[in-house]
Amino acid sequence: MKMRVMTILYTAVLLLIGVLSFFTIGRISSQQPDMVALNTSFKQMEERLEETGEEDWGELAKKLESQYPCVVILRQDPDYQAKLTEALKSGDIILDYEHQGRLAAKICFTNGSINFEAQKRKLSQIVLGAVIGVWGLGILLFYYFYRGYVAPFRKLQKFAAEVARGNLDMPLSMTKSNYFGVFTESFDLMREELRKAKENEYRANVSKKELVAELSHDIKTPVATIKAACEIIDTKVENQLPMDQRELQEKIHLIEKKSQVVEQLVSNLFHATLEELEVLKVEPQEELSTCIEEMFHELKDYGNIHLENQVPHCLIWMDKLRTTQVIDNIINNALKYAKTDIHVSFDAKEDGIIIRIKDDGPGVPKEDLAKVSEKFYRGGNATGENGSGLGLYLARMFMDKMGGQMECYNDNGFVVELYLKKVVGH
Repeated sequence: MKMRVMTILYTAVLLLIGVLSFFTIGRISSQQPDMVALNTSFKQMEERLEETGEEDWGELAKKLESQYPCVVILRQDPDYQAKLTEALKSGDIILDYEHQGRLAAKICFTNGSINFEAQKRKLSQIVLGAVIGVWGLGILLFYYFYRGYVAPFRKLQKFAAEVARGNLDMPLSMTKSNYFGVFTESFDLMREELRKAKENEYRANVSKKELVAELSHDIKTPVATIKAACEIIDTKVENQLPMDQRELQEKIHLIEKKSQVVEQLVSNLFHATLEELEVLKVEPQEELSTCIEEMFHELKDYGNIHLENQVPHCLIWMDKLRTTQVIDNIINNALKYAKTDIHVSFDAKEDGIIIRIKDDGPGVPKEDLAKVSEKFYRGGNATGENGSGLGLYLARMFMDKMGGQMECYNDNGFVVELYLKKVVGH
């Protein structure tokens, strides 16, 4: 609002200065003598002087001075030089009258004449005053513009720099004359929300670390119990000491019970650190494909896993640790949900190999098939089974990071196909 008023005021002053200058110059112009009229008067006076003899010019000069706004200075007048000097000082318009080829008189028009030097000075003063006025008003307008527009933006620039450096405690002050009040308030709200988010993130990190520390400590107790029970069984077996069926069942039951506790605690720990899943390192390198068969052989105690053919011999790109996790998760899912034998076959392609893992179960419901590898998703057949919905999600993530692929579908059971790239030239 203030800026609009200042703009209107500035325009009004400029118009006023223009109007005053116009009328002043017009008034000065109107005071200038009409040269056509002066020439006409001069011609008339010449004619009358020519008609009159020189001896009567003195009497005629007095008549002409009374009739015309002028002073006639005759050359024969003894005060000729003094009167001419006075006329020059007064700024009169002086015309020469010549008679018979010689200067006879000076006719000085005084009425309506103007001192041009004085008027020029006056006009210069008006122009100078107008320039000073416009300059002063411009400075005032610039001050209001700077204070109302530039200064708030500079303050916002400084505020943004502080936020970028992580200083979220510096508020962005506002004044009544701030034309960007809503804009400034939005920036300050953003700073406040960022500060709250930073504090929440800090508290969440502290809570997560405390939770991980607590769970890690809690895991030690059941693990120690399991270890002690296993040592007792191992000692009696090694020393061929008698162990009745009841004692053996008690130890096995204890191990199973504590294993369930460990599983639950590990699940809690896994969820506590779930945000870091996406940054797990995957470092594929050249490996012999035969190591894949070894991964399946290590799982023989899980259940009946049948390798229907040998893996094609070649060099492939893979991270052995992550590939082991992928196969473990797929086999674990098949045994948990299908509870059948598992069939594994290998197929060689031009640029890679395919590992086909299939169970003999009913498969995954059609509506769940497209989502089985999404984070936390569990299908309708997962009811009553422990799990977090992360096994196939992690498997797909690891395969993608190794430059491979994973595909899931039904074919007289649930099938997972893994594709691993060959090393170029093999």
